[in-house]
Amino acid sequence: MTQISNKKPQRRRDDVESRVVDLDHIAITVKSHKLLKKLLKENPNLEEIMQNAKNEVEALEGVRNWVMDELRERPEVLRFYRGEYPKGQRRDFFQRLKWHDYAAIRLLDYIDNAGKEYPDLNLRGEIAISNPIKLIWLAVNHGTGGAKPFFFEDMLELFRQFSGRNLPNVPSEEQVMAWMKRYPSGLDPRIIKLREENRERILKIIIKKIDSGEIQDRSYCFDPGMTEDQKFSLALEWWKESRFHLQFAVRSPQLLNEMLGFSLDPDTMKVLDSAHKAGIPFFINPYYLSLLHVRVPYFAIGADLAIRYYVVYSKQLVDEFGYIVAWEKEDQVKPGKPNAAGWLLPNRYNIHRRYPEVAILIPDTMGRACGGLCASCQRMYDFQSGHLNFELDTLKPGKTWNQKLDELMDYFEKDSQLRDILITGGDALMSSDKALARILDAVVEMAGKKREANKSRKEGEKFAEIKRLRLGSRLPAYLPQRVTQGLADILADFKIKATDVGIEQFVIQTHFESPMEITPEVREAVGRLISSGWMVTNQHVLTAASSRRGHTARLRQVLNEIGILPYYTFTVKGYMENYFNFAPNARAVQEQIEEKVIGRVPQEIFDRLRQLPGKSELMPHQVRELREEKGLPFLATDRNVLNLPGVGKSLTFRVIGITRYGRRILAFDHDATRVHSPIINRMGKVVIVESKSISEYLRQLEDIGENSDEYRGIYGYSMGETEPRMPIYEYPEYEFKISREFTNLEIKN
Repeated sequence: MTQISNKKPQRRRDDVESRVVDLDHIAITVKSHKLLKKLLKENPNLEEIMQNAKNEVEALEGVRNWVMDELRERPEVLRFYRGEYPKGQRRDFFQRLKWHDYAAIRLLDYIDNAGKEYPDLNLRGEIAISNPIKLIWLAVNHGTGGAKPFFFEDMLELFRQFSGRNLPNVPSEEQVMAWMKRYPSGLDPRIIKLREENRERILKIIIKKIDSGEIQDRSYCFDPGMTEDQKFSLALEWWKESRFHLQFAVRSPQLLNEMLGFSLDPDTMKVLDSAHKAGIPFFINPYYLSLLHVRVPYFAIGADLAIRYYVVYSKQLVDEFGYIVAWEKEDQVKPGKPNAAGWLLPNRYNIHRRYPEVAILIPDTMGRACGGLCASCQRMYDFQSGHLNFELDTLKPGKTWNQKLDELMDYFEKDSQLRDILITGGDALMSSDKALARILDAVVEMAGKKREANKSRKEGEKFAEIKRLRLGSRLPAYLPQRVTQGLADILADFKIKATDVGIEQFVIQTHFESPMEITPEVREAVGRLISSGWMVTNQHVLTAASSRRGHTARLRQVLNEIGILPYYTFTVKGYMENYFNFAPNARAVQEQIEEKVIGRVPQEIFDRLRQLPGKSELMPHQVRELREEKGLPFLATDRNVLNLPGVGKSLTFRVIGITRYGRRILAFDHDATRVHSPIINRMGKVVIVESKSISEYLRQLEDIGENSDEYRGIYGYSMGETEPRMPIYEYPEYEFKISREFTNLEIKN
């Protein structure tokens, strides 16, 4: 380990302690005083403890004794709090907890972690300190502590939960279905009509720019003497081509506003202009732009917000661009050194890895670009550095790519545990048909060599063989025109060859955010993918707009209707750059327990689920059959998770702290149900400081027309437990015993 001199840490600690003392002397606001008064009135015991305590230590001890007295008759709660449960039974203990228990454990965790420091990357590494009981004591006795109203609102709800004043109000299935009906899909005839209007407006603007000479392109031009009707008819044919949409993608705020009928307000334009000046790429293709409302329909007010906020940047993103740090610590690779998960990688960019069984391949092709830039992109760090970009001509494979591809395949071939390759980017389907076919052929050749080499290895020493190949792509949503019959034929041909070398699962892993993205073009594209023998799954990101009541449940339903299975529902990761789109992890737990539950898959059909990947062509029919048989509005085959730095996907957490601003501090455990790098045993818990308080989130929902009372129980979801993986996503079993040795791994003492 690198030795660090004593001077700098001491100076930093002195600075932190000085700053804490300064904050302790800051007077609380009038609103904070009023919330404090309400808190004490509702909790006489708390008021007595705070007034009698001579200092913060006595206040902490007084609250701890109060909570422990309440739990005296609940020994199983104390066992869960202390982690005293048999291995493998954590989830069983968790499910026995009552609403009051959540609050009691949170209070004890607040006390146990009082005064601890946490680097807050939302504030560019500034130190966050959690000591909520001390803040209440300071406010009661001195009117100071600097705690904001959002902090007191969270504490007020915490003690209401602890006292039993607030009980969980789990909605009925009828209520969830009613919420779902708020969100039409892009297959609704009325929505289709609106999109046709949008398409006409966009095409007429493009035609005008071609006629004026502002746009010059040899592939997209008009013959002399063509009438306006003839030009429009030709443009409608162009609309069917993916190349047209990439060629005419919007790259500036001014053109974006023009394409949207000059409907963007001045404040939005100011942010977008600042984004452009800061160097944030703009790339929104005409098809996806046509999904945004200009003429807002009465029956779908706000229905497009999850789409709109995915392409319209926020002030926080603009402010942070240039200072964004990589969320994925294992993506930070130095030549010859292991990444954060302990994996040695061939180079810095092409392979990302966290789990023994899985590797991500990012090819040096146009796959480093996307069909558009999502505002909360997990790889915004790479766009900031310029490694990922939208200069499409420069991203075509260079002369050295084939040689590098061979080296990457050699790495996969000689790995003892790898069985699952995810080709992504960027976007896997941004690669040309020729480039993609070359990569897929290389995978087949490598998988065959790996299989052949196993014949000479002893039982227990054989390497894991490739069983699953995935293509990560948002193009089915962003640009369904890319999914041509030619592409489907390449995928079908690959499946035949890959099956011969032992690969059994073929997955297109896509990313739909909203039921409004499911259009007739999408339905046709997904149909082609499924017909080629590939299963299509969805990874959804739970943004603030898509986290509205019933929205994600409705998305699952519409996805099922066209044969797509939900795979993951992700909390937005990143730091302050994603503040606007971030929905707290408490909302992910609430959605799981209160909404997704109506699509819970009964255990008696698990065996039938396991068979689905082998019959991908029948997926739409089989999904519909299972739903109808069990009376389910959708199959909830996804897991709600956060993708944690170094650890991977998990929703196993406890809220252990809270800042003066009401932003929660969460301690996550890894998902114990899957295989990890051996380094996991040294990593301990991962602490995350959320970028937004629950109160700020609820106010944001109100700003977009939601009734925050429908979400009120969200404050109480201060713990989570990762859901079991659905059988459909399990790997096929080997007929032999693989080696327990790890290759390509280096874990230093």
